[in-house]
Amino acid sequence: MTPASASASVALRGVHKSYGRTTALDGIELDVAEGEFFCLLGPSGAGKTTTLKTIAGLEEPDAGTVELGGREMTGVEPYDRGVAMCFESYALYPHRSAYDNLASPLRSPKYRLPGAEARTRIHEVAELLGIERLLERPVGALSNGQRQRVALGRVLVRPARAFLLDEPLSHLDAKLRQAMRAELKAIGDVRHTTTLYVTHDSVEALALGDRIGVIRDGRITQTGTREEIWHRPYDTFVARAFGRPLINLLPGTVTAEGHFGSAEGGFELPVDVPAAPGTAVQLGVRPRDITLGEAVGGALELTGTVYVTEVLGRATEVTVRLGSRHLSLVAPRAAAAGLRVDDPVRLSVRPESLLLFEADRPERPGRRITP
Repeated sequence: MTPASASASVALRGVHKSYGRTTALDGIELDVAEGEFFCLLGPSGAGKTTTLKTIAGLEEPDAGTVELGGREMTGVEPYDRGVAMCFESYALYPHRSAYDNLASPLRSPKYRLPGAEARTRIHEVAELLGIERLLERPVGALSNGQRQRVALGRVLVRPARAFLLDEPLSHLDAKLRQAMRAELKAIGDVRHTTTLYVTHDSVEALALGDRIGVIRDGRITQTGTREEIWHRPYDTFVARAFGRPLINLLPGTVTAEGHFGSAEGGFELPVDVPAAPGTAVQLGVRPRDITLGEAVGGALELTGTVYVTEVLGRATEVTVRLGSRHLSLVAPRAAAAGLRVDDPVRLSVRPESLLLFEADRPERPGRRITP
């Protein structure tokens, strides 16, 4: 495939955007490196789409600046920014064929190519996305998954300084989403073009992103590699955003010995908490970091009773009652076989897998306590 033009870094500096009394972006600071596949993760209404539209020039920020390749974009029309955007709604011409939809960017004055070269480019992209046999079909007769591939193809077919992908897989079923994730990763490896990919799905972010940014209420909470985001989440919002089942968060206080004591006094763990005695904290532990059975080799032990079990294919999710709190874990199906409600169980967890946070406050989630 003919390579795209030189990739561009993307930078947002103190970007604010409001719609009436609603603040969509609240001082966004973001850097996407040249050639990087960056995933922006957040819930509905967090500001993800507004961020992309602001980069593309479809929205003008109320304050702050957008830079592409080191050049400030203030006053630059969307047409002249050199970015290609894939919308969540596909934004295709339903009465035209898939071929015509792919060809439409190459017929514009800015990106027009000679007929033979345009046909070659279209067929290269169609082959990459597995839609060659669909090129003559009208888009209105295609399935959602096929339309999604055409929409992606229309982005990829022309040279671009950066790709902006707005939840491009959100309308697909689980099986097709998984297949398309693999294809997107392959496309990223082929194109080496700066890509900003928006999603609400943490699995997509972990699978695709060279780096991940977590956005909440119009602010970037944390950016980092998947390892940094997973093992060192900045706060409980980021910790909850990744992993299924969700991370366990147990409220407690710092004991006189500097350890974690559960809020109900049901148990204490001898882990050093770098906070003053009496400080309200939360203990975080991911379900897959908990093991059924006695503690061995320096692991910490907890005891409780089975509350409920749920078979998840080869694994079983077990919810254990610890006093008035519940703790979820994922165990091999064989290890959890025969467990019944109210059965006593022993659990073990490695100290290094524990996360400690400040107690949540009404205005913000609890921040991680750095050892």
